[in-house]
Amino acid sequence: MIRFAVIGTNWITEEFIHAARETGEFALTAVYSRTEEKAAEFAQKFEVSHIYTSLETFAQSKEFDAVYIASPNSLHAEYAILCMNHGKHVICEKPAASNTAELSAMIKAAQSNKVVFMEALKSTLLPNFKAIQDNLHKLGKIRRYFASYCQYSSRYDAYKQGTVLNAFNPIFSNGSIMDLGVYCIYPLAVLFGAPERVQASGVLLESGVDGEGSLLLSYKEMDAVIMHSKISSSYLPAEIQGEHATMVIDKINTPEKVEIRYRDGSVENLTREQGVRTMRYEAEEFIRLIKSGASESPTNSHANSSIAMAIMDEARKQMGLVFPADRKSGEFE
Repeated sequence: MIRFAVIGTNWITEEFIHAARETGEFALTAVYSRTEEKAAEFAQKFEVSHIYTSLETFAQSKEFDAVYIASPNSLHAEYAILCMNHGKHVICEKPAASNTAELSAMIKAAQSNKVVFMEALKSTLLPNFKAIQDNLHKLGKIRRYFASYCQYSSRYDAYKQGTVLNAFNPIFSNGSIMDLGVYCIYPLAVLFGAPERVQASGVLLESGVDGEGSLLLSYKEMDAVIMHSKISSSYLPAEIQGEHATMVIDKINTPEKVEIRYRDGSVENLTREQGVRTMRYEAEEFIRLIKSGASESPTNSHANSSIAMAIMDEARKQMGLVFPADRKSGEFE
């Protein structure tokens, strides 16, 4: 059993705990929250005896070996680096950081402390994403990657009424590309690496984050088209288009159905059996890395996280979207 702590007491943390427990190798032993009331309430729900409201005390604790971080994006780097500097393995919710400068510092901390650091992007670790990887060769020369994740946010209703919640607050390095676009961008990085050129546009809201946007990415022999939005919805599947066939993926953020449609009209179903609690696979990967003594995931690798972050940085620069975290790190100067 790997002893875990969690930072963040929201619904995504609860889902991770439930999913990680399915591995049979996860034991939750500690909870951090900025308020004792929230920490105690969350700990009681999961029968945890160790709660912390001091980050320094938390990081120094001997009660856990690894930590799952689901705090606001702008706090990821600070929390992760502190924990890694005290010898803790870290799995950090996506996007792992606000920008490349923060991510580079996180990777450096992991390497210098010889601990595992992994971005918790679940989709690239699912059985159906492995099906995508294993069957790409059937498409022939690949010419286009298309992915869309546009989901109207319930918090946008509050925004339009004058209440700016975290999801639309630049202080927390949030917005459409960070929260949803990453689900389209990270698989692209895993499958095809870094593009030669990025062209991006988007709609900036008055709060200082993007509501939606589009990217056109150029590779040597193919291009990629990405759409993301928190202020409108799309129901389009993702596609990887080759000269021989096209792979159709129902949802890029959580692939559940994958098929190849050949030019002759035939269809090959590639869908694999996949558990309902999809976060289980990222927990399994992270625990495997710790137990095997590996330094990073071959899929959600430091390099792939860096490629995805570099794409988001460039897209934000072209949109004129600057977070307070960027000014603090000097990233966009």
